[in-house]
Amino acid sequence: MTFRDHSAAHQYELDHEAGPSFARYRDGQGVRAILHVETPSAARGQGHAAALMAALVADARDKGVKLTPICGYARAWFARHAEAQDVLG
Repeated sequence: MTFRDHSAAHQYELDHEAGPSFARYRDGQGVRAILHVETPSAARGQGHAAALMAALVADARDKGVKLTPICGYARAWFARHAEAQDVLG
């Protein structure tokens, strides 16, 4: 799988065989708000969205960016992953 921050589109992307999963974001006030996370229906339930979240957390750490989960999936993912709390802003 290939991960990238497609900054021109304001979204993180994770390519896989069923098509890309993505997390749309908005930057402002020193944080990056995660607005919406989506995986193609053919790939749901296979862990692609979770892999995308783990990759975007790693990217945020590398860049020193704080994240605020807005969408329900992102909030639930952070609630299940105490090890990622350091990037919340």
